[in-house]
Amino acid sequence: MFDRRAFVGGSAALALSGCVTVPRGTGCSPLPPVLVDEARVIRTVAGLRPYRASGFVVRAEPLGDKRLIHKYGHGGAGITLSWGSSRLAVDLGLQGHSGPVAVIGSGVMGLTTARLVQEAGFPVSIYTAALPPDTTSAVAGGQISPFGHYRESEVTPAWMAQFQAAMAYSWQRFQTLVGERYGIRWQRTYEETRDTVYPNDWMNPYYPNGKLLGPNEHPFPVERMVAFDTMYVETPRFMAQLMSEVLGAGGTIRMRRFGNLAEVATLSEQLIFNCTGIGAKALVGDEVLTPVRGQLAVLRPQHEVRYAFSGDAGYMFPRGDGILLGGTFERGEWDATPQPDDIARILRSHRRLFAGLRCAA
Repeated sequence: MFDRRAFVGGSAALALSGCVTVPRGTGCSPLPPVLVDEARVIRTVAGLRPYRASGFVVRAEPLGDKRLIHKYGHGGAGITLSWGSSRLAVDLGLQGHSGPVAVIGSGVMGLTTARLVQEAGFPVSIYTAALPPDTTSAVAGGQISPFGHYRESEVTPAWMAQFQAAMAYSWQRFQTLVGERYGIRWQRTYEETRDTVYPNDWMNPYYPNGKLLGPNEHPFPVERMVAFDTMYVETPRFMAQLMSEVLGAGGTIRMRRFGNLAEVATLSEQLIFNCTGIGAKALVGDEVLTPVRGQLAVLRPQHEVRYAFSGDAGYMFPRGDGILLGGTFERGEWDATPQPDDIARILRSHRRLFAGLRCAA
């Protein structure tokens, strides 16, 4: 449909001057504006996306007499690709295996891996240094759309096949979970774009009802938009539900931090899944892996806001637990602390955007 990778560079800049003037008399479909005000901020958060320009890792290696399956480096597509990447890893790891399984990490990759292992009939233990909500996954925006997780010039055809397989399974799995129990719902989404429609793009099925919109077909003070439907995940609720299911199916969670693979090798389980996210950089010495910090301001919920936006002003995702305003894409930043100046800039850009709506519901 369109090339979202071109959007990454534009949104990361948080260009406050990116809006254009469009006459208010222009016809458009009314949308309720987001009420952007410092007094409505209920929390600010920052997370470290585990980014690899050469794409996420799903591979096996021996660890003494054990087998270690690596699964990490999903960048800003962790929630989106969670079920599918976990499916690839579990299919790789469980071949010929018998007995208990260990999963290191309790983010979305660790929890979905654990659930798939349990569904295959194996007992599982999760070893983790932190529990939700103190994981990157728990503060993620939760749009089911892959974003900011590789550089096209650095991936191989074999990796692209993995990406496509992971996306297909995740898309299917998330559709079966839509509803209040998991905090997942469909939402109309508007994205600012400079691109044209690509009718043969393999990603088209994941942007249903997609349409390129001119300035007369939407209310935002920008020139060109695409509109499509996709799912959004209320990540704290989703993570809590997965954790409950792991425990309810007999899984155990043990607090433990691993400094190196020699310590991992002391586990009693013969099959181990490494789902440590950004922690894999130190654990396995992955020099390609780098953090990309994302910062969010969360406003009080506005239940009348039933659409999402992404563009030069940042992004706005409405969820049951609040209106998420992002964001930043800061490569190499290790400090997972919201920065007041950046939060102020996020609020300022969104206030300008929604004040400029050409018609409101």
